[in-house]
Amino acid sequence: MLTGKQRAYLRSLAQKEECVLYIGKAGVTEPVVASAESALAARELVKGRVQEACMYTAAEAQKLLCEACGAEGVQVIGRVFVIYRRNEKTPKITLPKG
Repeated sequence: MLTGKQRAYLRSLAQKEECVLYIGKAGVTEPVVASAESALAARELVKGRVQEACMYTAAEAQKLLCEACGAEGVQVIGRVFVIYRRNEKTPKITLPKG
């Protein structure tokens, strides 16, 4: 579980990131989950966007992806969402304590 301080730190890192995950009209499908899994393994922090034709809101898509990938939601702004999952083998992001 992320603390408020850690969430704020991750939000600041996410500002510089590009969207690498796009959810279209088909919603959160197996290929989208697989793409999220590989992006989380490589980056730990992933920014995604929900397209206009999607049946889900960004918050709903974020929740579904977090459940499917074992990640934590960091933030949702408009159609953009950010998720985080620590890579236990080779961590890339050092979270602040507390």
